[in-house]
Amino acid sequence: MPTTSSRIHAVVQGRVQGVGFRAFVQREAIALGLNGTVRNLYFGGQQVEVVAEGPEDALNRLLDQLRAGPRLSGVDRVDVTWETPRGEFTDFRIIH
Repeated sequence: MPTTSSRIHAVVQGRVQGVGFRAFVQREAIALGLNGTVRNLYFGGQQVEVVAEGPEDALNRLLDQLRAGPRLSGVDRVDVTWETPRGEFTDFRIIH
């Protein structure tokens, strides 16, 4: 049975800038076969935005990784919105 494709828009808050968080997200997303982007947000404190598309089970595993973060990070909160996939991504990229 095929896995349903979906999209998440997540904002991760906490100690998530300057700790390799974006590279961590990119590695995890690629390993899970997801497409999308990750970038720092510069308003409202330290935040990272993740937009990812792919199978729902893989997106849920990515969300688990976002909540854990890499070793030097300190994730306080992950706000996530589930959306309809748009198919606009062909890979997973860090936006600078």
